[in-house]
Amino acid sequence: MKTSSVTLKKAGQFKGQIIPPPDKSISHRAVFFSSLAYGKSRVSNILRAGDTNSTINAFRMLGVEIKEISDDSLLIDGPGFMRLKEPQDVIDCGNSGTTARLLSGVLSGHSFFSVLTGDQSLRSRPMYRVIEPLDAMGARISARSGKRYLPMSIKGGGLKAITYKMPVASAQVKSAIILAGLFAEGDTVIEEPLKSRDHTERMLTAYGVDVDTKGLRVTVTGGSELTACDITIPGDISSAAFFIAGVLMVEGSELLIKDVGLNPTRHGFIEMIKRMGADVKVLDKKVVSGESTGSLLCKYSDKLKAIKLTKEDIPSMIDEFPILCVLAARATGVTEIRGARELRVKESDRISSIVTELRKMGAKIEEYDDGVAIEGPVALNSCNSLQSYGDHRIAMALSIAAISAEGESVIHGTDAVGISYPEFYDTLEMLTQ
Repeated sequence: MKTSSVTLKKAGQFKGQIIPPPDKSISHRAVFFSSLAYGKSRVSNILRAGDTNSTINAFRMLGVEIKEISDDSLLIDGPGFMRLKEPQDVIDCGNSGTTARLLSGVLSGHSFFSVLTGDQSLRSRPMYRVIEPLDAMGARISARSGKRYLPMSIKGGGLKAITYKMPVASAQVKSAIILAGLFAEGDTVIEEPLKSRDHTERMLTAYGVDVDTKGLRVTVTGGSELTACDITIPGDISSAAFFIAGVLMVEGSELLIKDVGLNPTRHGFIEMIKRMGADVKVLDKKVVSGESTGSLLCKYSDKLKAIKLTKEDIPSMIDEFPILCVLAARATGVTEIRGARELRVKESDRISSIVTELRKMGAKIEEYDDGVAIEGPVALNSCNSLQSYGDHRIAMALSIAAISAEGESVIHGTDAVGISYPEFYDTLEMLTQ
């Protein structure tokens, strides 16, 4: 179900069980590393959505043979180290910041010429934070507005290892530097201010690369070749978060979410809602392809309480910020989220977007330069003019707010959910019938 607007009314309750869509971040990386490896890798349960299709199409343009075995499985025949081909045209990264930023690291290690662009949203998102370290390694990069925005041209090769202290915790920037480090002479060292997602480090190990991680310091040695392997992608905790919130807010609800990723660097949303008093239990934990997975049993919680989040909490739940704001409107007290300035440069300005839209629904919410304060509990009102701002996370968060509000709400721009969760509205309808 893919439409530009959706009308939703209050749900009776959530009931049933689901397997969330495959993890978007891990799906991207599986395509990246399989395309750089030598040999055939089978990637099972891969997300097929707008963002990941941008990565698949990019590597096809770079000469990698990628075959579709089934709707959710790919066979990727990697050419091996330093054997990508110069693209014959500009590579369009669509709306995917992961594609653009990680690919800039890969292309910086190759001596040919390439150009990256994206849609209007991606062309307005900052690229200097990834260009700066790649420049320092020896890549020749040009980009619009003083190396700040796409389109971006790259002439790579001849990279030297660096030690780089990241000013902001970012898994995309960290991963771009790690990937460039594979093609650099010497040991590339990245020091983070806070721990960001570590899917790149975990998966590179599966492909035979020795990644040394000690606390906030990551080291990779240039010349490390990747060996093909088979990868199975777990369910996306960020996509599951919307239904978890719906269950917690709608009386009488109970939901079992199976085969979901429980990576410690992505587990922040679960930890935060447990602090709020949510009834969520983790079951059947195991490790699949280097990633922790399990099931979550979620039940309606009528006594949610406010909490305070600081900058240390943000990296592990950066995609869940909009839905946590919705949930906070139903919690007793003032929930304060600070240190989240990075969210102003995502698919939308997520701080401004969620504040504007939740105020339309009657939420008591104050906006700061780096976060929000939300006073609850408030019974949200329906609204027929909710806007997604072209942001999939905002669209889905407002949809959960709508099914917890009296009356009918209309959300515009819901086609954005195709970026990460094309079946979102079908699943929502199935669970709330």
